[in-house]
Parts: sequence; structure tokens; C-alpha cells
Amino acid sequence: MSTPLETISKNATIQEAATTMRDEEITALVVTTDPPSIITSTDLVNAAAEGRDPTELRVKDVMTESVETVPPDLYLEEVAAMMTGLGIGHLPVVKKDDYLGMVSSTDVTAQLS
Repeated sequence: MSTPLETISKNATIQEAATTMRDEEITALVVTTDPPSIITSTDLVNAAAEGRDPTELRVKDVMTESVETVPPDLYLEEVAAMMTGLGIGHLPVVKKDDYLGMVSSTDVTAQLS
């Protein structure tokens, strides 16, 4: 799990999102919406491939809304099964209403290997 959780506003530009991901060496950010949303490096690549202007395009235009979350005490095998079943690579870790971090498929692979 990556901690602390890196977040971004839905009104930030995708250039700001890309800069944060690069600087923090991560591939996803939780977007501070209710319910939570996420923007990933794949979203950024897709926007670039479409020729969209990263200084004008907003996170809200490419983010995935209403993402699944997991509690911190969920077994890693269950997290892996969720990721596989849902076809996703990132899950925010939440305890009650507090975001604790993000678990990625890379984290799962590293722990299970």
C-alpha cells in the first residue's frame, strides 16, 4: 500500500495530475469527490493519444467515478481477486471515512511473489 494517499481535485488539469504522479512515482491519484473517483496514468495516456490539451483538460473529464474501495484488514488474496474480477489495478484503502492509502496490482504482486 502506498501511503500517504495522494489526492487531486477534480478541477485540476491533467498536466497537474501527470506532474504529481511523476513526482511521487505513482500511477494513480484519488480524486476528492463523493463518492471517490480515481485518475490513472492510463487515463493520461488515453487523453494524450486523443490529442487533448493537458493544460486545458480537467481531471473530471477523464477520471473514473465511484470507484471501489477496500478496508485495511482485507486479506491480500481478496484484494487480488477484486482487482482481477473488476479488471482494475488500483484500490483506495479506507477505514470508516478516512483514506489511508492506495493498493496497486504491483503491491499485490510484490507481496504474493
